[in-house]
Formats: sequence, C-alpha cells, structure tokens
Amino acid sequence: MTATVGATGYETVTIGDRLPELVIPLTRTLIVATALATRDFQDVHHDPALAVERGSTDVFMNILTTNGLVGRFVTDWAGPHASLRRIAVRLGAPNYPGDEMTLTGEVVAKDDGLVTVKIRGANSLGDHATGTGTVVVAWPARGDL
Repeated sequence: MTATVGATGYETVTIGDRLPELVIPLTRTLIVATALATRDFQDVHHDPALAVERGSTDVFMNILTTNGLVGRFVTDWAGPHASLRRIAVRLGAPNYPGDEMTLTGEVVAKDDGLVTVKIRGANSLGDHATGTGTVVVAWPARGDL
C-alpha cells in the first residue's frame, strides 16, 4: 500500500493507494450552518434543547453535510479535473459539536475509467461514515483536459 499525496489522473492511481487523512473540527457553527445551507430545518440539527428533548445529547450533523465533506475529501485528493460519479455513505456515530471527524480513504477498485475509493469518517464515538462508504471518481481522458 502506498501513501498517495494526490492523484493526477486515472493512470496515476493504483489499487491500495491511501488518501491523505483529513481532520475536520466539528464546530456548532459548522453543524448548524451546513444544515441550514442544505435546507434541512429539522430541529435536531440546530436547536440543542429540542435535540436533547428528542433523545440526542446535542445537535448533530446531517447526512447532506457528511456527503459534502466526503466529496470534498475525495476531490481534494483527485484534483480539479476529477468528477464524482457516486457517493454511498452509511451513517453510524453522530457528529456532535466539540469533536472532530477524521476522514481516511483507500482505492479499492479501478475499472473502465472509474476509481472506487472506500472511505471512513471517524470521531471519538466511533465510525460516523461507516465501512460500506464508497466514492466513485472519474477523470477526463488526457486529450479532453
């Protein structure tokens, strides 16, 4: 397994390449602002008292924000010419304010111009974005750049 700083295209990627780790501080502002930005007005994402009333310990990150952060993680590695074809994430432990989420990834498949990256997002409670999480990436052909 190699540590890949950044992919420059399909040809440079090898199965087993690991993406550089990304640590994201989980601030209350990040959780609330991204929920509102994605038009997810459920109170558990912005109102601490109501989140607790509904059984949570605090507000927590929504799935749309998780998907966006996973996409950012992979495109930071893949570069500006890559496009995300599919994001499949299963949520586990909630992302609460005051913690941090560490994203890691590994290239697990490469076929017909597409690369599949298995991702994991973990916080102090365990896996937030769990083991079945994958992102499929494509790059344009060299002549199309």
